[in-house]
Amino acid sequence: MPWTVTYACDSMDPNPTVVTFEDEWEAIEWATEEMSRRVDYIVQHSQYSLSEEDVREIEESESALLRIHSAQEH
Repeated sequence: MPWTVTYACDSMDPNPTVVTFEDEWEAIEWATEEMSRRVDYIVQHSQYSLSEEDVREIEESESALLRIHSAQEH
């Protein structure tokens, strides 16, 4: 059963990234790696020193932009 990952840049993104995978584990792996990449980018390019709490908040914000769903959920 195909799985789709939808990952927006922000809450108003009209054209989010959409990637389809055959297996759930592939979708989860891609989503986890992409979220990690985005969080790392934000942390590395921050002009401020970020605390662990700041990083957790960034991770929460990023996870709100991410959706993994099966073909049956359409």
